[in-house]
Amino acid sequence: MQLSEQEIIRREKLAGLRKLNINPYPADLYPVDHTSAKIKQDFEDGKKVVIAGRLMSRRIQGKASFAELQDSTGRIQVYFNRDEICPGDDKTQYNDVYKKLLDIGDFIGIEGELFTTQVGEKTVMVKKFTLLSKALKPLPLPKVDKDGNEFDKFNDPEMRYRQRYADLVVNPKVKDVFVKRTKLFAAMRNFFNDKGYFEVETPILQSIPGGAAARPFVTHHNALDIPLYLRIANELYLKRLIVGGFDGVYEFSKNFRNEGMDRTHNPEFTAMEIYVAYKDYNWMMAFTEKLLEHCATAVNGTTEATFGEHKVDFKAPYKRVTMTDAIKQFTGFDITGKSEAELREAALGMGLEVDETMGKGKLIDEIFGEKCEGNFIQPTFITDYPKEMSPLCKEHRENPELTERFELMVCGKEIANAYSELNDPIDQRERFEEQLKLAAKGDDEATEFIDQDFLRALEYGMPPTSGLGIGMDRLIMFLTNNQSIQEVLFFPQMKPERKKVELTEEEKTIFTILKKEQSIALDALKEASGLSNKKWDKGIKGLTKQKLAKVEKEGEHLTVTLVD
Repeated sequence: MQLSEQEIIRREKLAGLRKLNINPYPADLYPVDHTSAKIKQDFEDGKKVVIAGRLMSRRIQGKASFAELQDSTGRIQVYFNRDEICPGDDKTQYNDVYKKLLDIGDFIGIEGELFTTQVGEKTVMVKKFTLLSKALKPLPLPKVDKDGNEFDKFNDPEMRYRQRYADLVVNPKVKDVFVKRTKLFAAMRNFFNDKGYFEVETPILQSIPGGAAARPFVTHHNALDIPLYLRIANELYLKRLIVGGFDGVYEFSKNFRNEGMDRTHNPEFTAMEIYVAYKDYNWMMAFTEKLLEHCATAVNGTTEATFGEHKVDFKAPYKRVTMTDAIKQFTGFDITGKSEAELREAALGMGLEVDETMGKGKLIDEIFGEKCEGNFIQPTFITDYPKEMSPLCKEHRENPELTERFELMVCGKEIANAYSELNDPIDQRERFEEQLKLAAKGDDEATEFIDQDFLRALEYGMPPTSGLGIGMDRLIMFLTNNQSIQEVLFFPQMKPERKKVELTEEEKTIFTILKKEQSIALDALKEASGLSNKKWDKGIKGLTKQKLAKVEKEGEHLTVTLVD
């Protein structure tokens, strides 16, 4: 393991502490009785407190020092005075332990008294301190120049997501996002519980991936010697519980979909699904409005939220627009009664990329997604989807070509999906069989399975039911003004971390040019490097061997490209 100079010095300090018989990682309980926030809230000069946290800054001036301690609630100033800490002749605790062997980032416990400085700063006078954990790696704290300007901030997204533990320490606003995330879950859970609905748990490992159109992750159960799938949705299991006699059930579920990753999609995500017996999608729209109004207020203290350049208001009621009317409004095309061929021709005429594997549902979804979706900024219910798009949804009571379904759109993105649930087992079987046909045509999102056990459950009878699913990650994005889903996940999925590579001087010269250009003709790169033939050969071979660059032939010329 290669250590930086600072890491080597910290390990030397670790050895120095042990020489003084100080355990740098004690197991004892530390009797904390205050937090930094509580101290500031209930401040009283002379009050005795016991606090703990990270040492985040210090200004040593001989036998006295001001420092900052950071705990889970914020920061508090602390004052170290040699004679207060070491009243006797032995000054080791201050002169050696505090001044020489402690570092920024170390966890310490402090027993002290509160006082106010001459400039009015609420401060803890340290009477005794205890090292609770020695930090061997320096925190990526920003540097501040003499004018107070910060630089070298820890703000590279990839580094922040990979090292979320460091991100949370040095960027306090990041923690606020996750506090709000927890508030959202608590508010939603309380809303459901107050209405008498039951929180339940359903399997993550499933023998048949169902409840949504998505590609699953596949694993293998050794004891049973069968393939299993990570859950793509929990819908079919929750509806089994409605069959079993529950009037209302909900679950916050981790779902897994083996699909693309972008700013609004992560392969592992959190969804909430709720099913309520004897209700329909009209009731669910009113329920959803009140739910989100309640949650927005619980998280931010208001129904209003800022998302990028948009001001969004979650106060009920929300506008309702049918999918047919939405497509007609933004494209001028009426999908009513159109055949698959007519829909494909219309989509091509709109400049959309479509192919022969797409059935009517996929084609309509493509038209809506590309031409309509982005226009709905304020919360809007898009209702009455074509039957081909909704294999688990009840046929519309007034139009057999449609279903009783809605999606809630906010800032051009879907955050909720709901149905009057299909409870006719014969109709359900026919819908599943139609999905099999689409899968056979090459639709990789159509289900390749028929869940016979779910159909058996429906044959026992399921009452009229409405179900709602909400993407929790996307909802908290809107409530915290984050454009990327990675910002609201503690540990988003990342590519494997590339090992740090030590480059030779020749390699560094070539790599610097290549990083700027991304792709460049080999002759031009060689000339720009200014290296001799021998050094050039050595440098370019080193970069290609380490897979940092690749050389490809384009026509008569060779091109060098930076490898991502």
